[in-house]
Amino acid sequence: MQKRWWREAVVYQLYPRSFMDADGDGIGDIPGILQRLDYLQWLGVTVIWLCPVYRSPDDDNGYDISDYRDIDPMYGSMADFDRLLAELHRRGMRLVLDLVLNHSSDQHPWFLESRAGRNSPRRDWYIWRDGRDGGPPNNWESIFKGPAWQYDEASGQYYLHLFTARQPDLNWDNPAVREALCEMARWWLDKGVDGFRLDAVTHFKKAPGLPDAPNPLGLACAPAYGQHMCVPGLLDYIDQLDRDVFHRYDIMTVGEANGVSASDAPPWVGEDNAAGRGRLDMLIHFEHWNLWSSQPRAALDVRALKTILSRWQKALAGRGWNALYLENHDLPRVVSRWGDPERYRNESATALAAMYFLMQGTPYLYQGQELGMANTRFASLADFQDRYAQNRIAQMRADGMDDADILAEMAITARDNSRTPMPWDDGPNAGFTTGTPWLPLNPDYPEWNVAREQADPRSVLNFYREMIALRAAEPALIHGRYRPLLKTHRQIYAYLRVHEGVRFAVICNLSPSPAHYRHRGFALHGDGLLLANYPVEAHGELRALRLRPFEARVYRIGGD
Repeated sequence: MQKRWWREAVVYQLYPRSFMDADGDGIGDIPGILQRLDYLQWLGVTVIWLCPVYRSPDDDNGYDISDYRDIDPMYGSMADFDRLLAELHRRGMRLVLDLVLNHSSDQHPWFLESRAGRNSPRRDWYIWRDGRDGGPPNNWESIFKGPAWQYDEASGQYYLHLFTARQPDLNWDNPAVREALCEMARWWLDKGVDGFRLDAVTHFKKAPGLPDAPNPLGLACAPAYGQHMCVPGLLDYIDQLDRDVFHRYDIMTVGEANGVSASDAPPWVGEDNAAGRGRLDMLIHFEHWNLWSSQPRAALDVRALKTILSRWQKALAGRGWNALYLENHDLPRVVSRWGDPERYRNESATALAAMYFLMQGTPYLYQGQELGMANTRFASLADFQDRYAQNRIAQMRADGMDDADILAEMAITARDNSRTPMPWDDGPNAGFTTGTPWLPLNPDYPEWNVAREQADPRSVLNFYREMIALRAAEPALIHGRYRPLLKTHRQIYAYLRVHEGVRFAVICNLSPSPAHYRHRGFALHGDGLLLANYPVEAHGELRALRLRPFEARVYRIGGD
């Protein structure tokens, strides 16, 4: 496979409204990001994935875009953005933008013109249909709950919105829409942006005729995929993006790919074709996410996690490239999902980190993950700011659930958990703002913050920094083959990375109980221990380990 800069990268997902506020309005902004670039460079990350900062009415925290070529005043100006891009490039870092192409805001000029009347020249830039039997055109459910159709009184038709009612879906079947989106993407790349994360990429294509879904509530059920997710013909649209935009630039592209399995992935990112490149560079798949979301109160099923992640490693070995992640802005904190934030906060955060970060692929970390941030605490249902959470609360109330039970569920599953402001120190508002934060800070910030963890050599933050440096220094941890070990062990996730005669063993106990490790294929030597999240006494040769709760170790083990 050809050498690509993004394979050696470490990506930091930055949620701008919660990262750093420079003007005291309680909302993070681009000048605030500029103030913290030294920190990101110190950490060792090389690519910033910036969540949307485009002009927006802010119905879905910026994922409802009203102007693709302007910066929302909430975040600053285009001049601020240009300074951010220049500063990152000066430091040898790169910037990837979140690109939302499935839908726009209902305040975008395209939609305002489309909505002006049935004869509008841009009417078919969006998906309009007559109702059926006094109701919506079909039985589709919005991903954000409720019907996927909004009635327009003026024209007497419904428009489709797979997300909020203020995010009408663009009509990708219209060639003019596709060309306008390609032109806009080229505009950003000509400005110097280094790539895109493509939001909701598997939803661009809708089934011809928009037929009813067999199970309108079951987006996780295969029969529903064919209605508005992974619909045949979707890859033709991705081909146009690749042909008319992506391959013209030396950039990184990653698609948010709900519904794509490991066996489906090679046509998306496989390089073993005549073009010698994938349509996209990486996919953010949902398979291990679904492992949690299907049973949010259950303990981590380590064997199932190994099966899923190893399947993706095998499917793309020598053919494509994996995006490695455990957190993002749509998920609660991983230490609260699969770790033990009460008894083993530091240990579980670092064991989970080593487990995923050192596989073959480009690792992504979401802001605050490097601190071991846990879920926050909610006093009432009024605390939830996320539109999806608000819709979910309304639905549960309509179903007759008690508010106390709703609060208990939302405390575990709500996306607000990952969106609390970044804690920089133990001062007022954690150093995030001089004003009132848009979302309350996690109350544990006096202990879990950047300043304290930078000063603690055994902190989660310094573990991440050391791990990032180790990966950068060892080609085997980037390009090496992945070989799973102990496939059926219920506690330990272990694997080898093998490259040009060099081998590394990554051994992680992902449980709150001690675990015993033994492998006959090689021995571990004390002088080969490169990374550990517990103090380890010097030792000679070992063929077995007694791992403490959530203990992780990385060894160099010599030749193949």
